[in-house]
Amino acid sequence: MGALLGPAEIRDLAAKLDVTPTKKLGQNFVHDANTVRRIVTAGRVTSDSRVLEIGPGLGSLTLGLTETGASVTAVEIDGRLAAQLPATVAAMQPEARLQVVHQDALAVTADELPEAPTHVVANLPYNVSVPVLLHLLATFPTIERVLVMVQAEVGYRIAAGPGSKVYGAPSVKAAWYGSWSTAGQISRQVFWPVPNVDSVLVGFDRRERPGDEALREQVFALVDGAFQQRRKMLRQSLSGVLGSSARASELLTAAGLDPTARGEALSPDDFVQLGRTVLAAG
Repeated sequence: MGALLGPAEIRDLAAKLDVTPTKKLGQNFVHDANTVRRIVTAGRVTSDSRVLEIGPGLGSLTLGLTETGASVTAVEIDGRLAAQLPATVAAMQPEARLQVVHQDALAVTADELPEAPTHVVANLPYNVSVPVLLHLLATFPTIERVLVMVQAEVGYRIAAGPGSKVYGAPSVKAAWYGSWSTAGQISRQVFWPVPNVDSVLVGFDRRERPGDEALREQVFALVDGAFQQRRKMLRQSLSGVLGSSARASELLTAAGLDPTARGEALSPDDFVQLGRTVLAAG
């Protein structure tokens, strides 16, 4: 086993770098080794994995990932943290395989990474977790497994199924890429500073996408329309996307769906079927 960071080391590093965790960047640093190893295990990381970590911060989770022997690429938006991380990891695990990319995870491209990732494991900033996940899955089709720690409310929304009160646009868009499930809660006490929200682990396994980019764009537009005013019937909520209420009713019926249903009643597969119907109708 390699060495991991504890509460004292986290605070010492933050003081050395003059880093005050900011709410804007969603910086809450994990300082509990058991939690770190639990995340790495749930992420199914092995020595053969090529892991993409988003927002490594001071490196507590990074060290948990590198101690498996995996090749890790860490994307960090904060320049001070990006500059320090290689030194922190090298001092504690000299054999670690780590590359650090100083970039915004919402803008990172395949050309900027040293290798194509197979895994994403991260403690995601709460304010951008859904956009970051959708960007990564769209940008890196090699990703097979994701295990992220997110705000509980967001995690349950991503993994929700049709009919649930929290099922919505993020649930359907995330399902385009594969299957999602929650993988346990995380105590607030393992973070510094202690956040004022609960956290959960959410896992993803890739499956074949249901169609090409044109279909994805159409489906996502329908999803946005359906959930923008989620209390309205689909024939009304989709009238803007499809041209009119009458046209929406016609296309919904052609897709085998009830025009008087609401968006939360449609499964991800239903939205895909509707997207195919709309594209075929021209």
